[in-house]
Amino acid sequence: MAAGPPGSLVPLLLLLLGPALGPALGQGLGQTRFVCTSVPLDGDVCAASALGTGSAEELKGTVLQLRETVLQQKETIMNQKETIRELTAKLGRCESQSVLEPGEAKGRKGFAKNTMGDLSRPPAAETLSQLGQTLQSLKTRLENLEQFSRMNSSSQTNNLKDILQNKIDDLEKQVLSRVNSLEEGKLSPRNESEERGKIESTLTSLHQRISDLEKGQKDNRPPDRFQLTFPLRTNYMYAKVKKSLPEMYAFSICMWIKSNASPGMGTPFSYAVPGQANELVLIEWGNNPMEILINDKVAKLPFVINDGKWHHICVTWTTRDGVWEAYQDGTQTGNGENLAPYHPIKPQGVLVLGQEQDTLGGGFDATQAFVGELAHFNVWDRKLSPGEVYGLATCSSKALAGNVIAWAESNIDIYGGATKWTFEACRQLN
Repeated sequence: MAAGPPGSLVPLLLLLLGPALGPALGQGLGQTRFVCTSVPLDGDVCAASALGTGSAEELKGTVLQLRETVLQQKETIMNQKETIRELTAKLGRCESQSVLEPGEAKGRKGFAKNTMGDLSRPPAAETLSQLGQTLQSLKTRLENLEQFSRMNSSSQTNNLKDILQNKIDDLEKQVLSRVNSLEEGKLSPRNESEERGKIESTLTSLHQRISDLEKGQKDNRPPDRFQLTFPLRTNYMYAKVKKSLPEMYAFSICMWIKSNASPGMGTPFSYAVPGQANELVLIEWGNNPMEILINDKVAKLPFVINDGKWHHICVTWTTRDGVWEAYQDGTQTGNGENLAPYHPIKPQGVLVLGQEQDTLGGGFDATQAFVGELAHFNVWDRKLSPGEVYGLATCSSKALAGNVIAWAESNIDIYGGATKWTFEACRQLN
């Protein structure tokens, strides 16, 4: 057999000698593997062996790098799992604290609808103060009914008056009992809620009964001789003017107003149009002074009227340079300019008395509601003269009614327990 090239014998020799050499090499090196590397016919066996060794080292380095990367990712995953466990535990604690008992949840829903409408309950002292003001208002209205019944003797009217008077006396006893319980710390939050619901339910019934009696006076008084009463700060008690405002480049808005609500008497009126809820608003909110808003532009008014007495106020404005004037009890108390200049009051809106609108005709917030009494709300599409304003404030027989909105019972719809009854401020002045 002819001999071949030396390079072709390397794989064959390694294959034949491997079984024989393995045990001998294994004694000194332990577990051993043999790697066959093909070598070109004219190649160097030593060079090929060195090349194979380099490739193995590179592979080993790559494997080590991959292993290190896997370990790092595993550590990251473990950390993330620990973070998730911590967040899950915190979420569980939050959920367990926020769970309400069935009775409490039901009371919360009813609270927003049937009581004051606020997200949180007002302090007990403020609630008692409001109840006291409401009782005083009911007493005043009963006194008016007494005068009416004396002039129009009716045994039915007198009997109803006596029943209502007894109910008011019972209410006063309930309020006094509640004050004593609060002072002694006997009332739990749930008991306080139940007591509050009972008292407000009785008040609502009384308002309705008295309103029914007062309807009997309607035929015996002029159509403008009435006032609106908003006894509680709610998000459902208001009046709506049936007529909208036209486009106006000037206006005068005047009214009689009475309030001692604190902090702030709220919103006597608001006018909203599509796309602009604050087209024209008069508001006293929180501890801020009374403000007038026109197209969301604001001017602070120098009124001092939160004393529980009747006051006559007027605000005039013209779009030219945004000039405005404020009158209290017939006297100009302030003026300014640059209030929404060259912005005409837009037409086709909704005019609400007693609430501030966040949406067209709605979106009421109890904290901005008006608490008090309001009468002779008139609107003109021009600036009144100081003499005309004085005539209104002094109840002159020559005083003009508004040529845009005139104060008349037929022009007003009332909602949520707001009431109408005979206006007495001008009678007291005359």
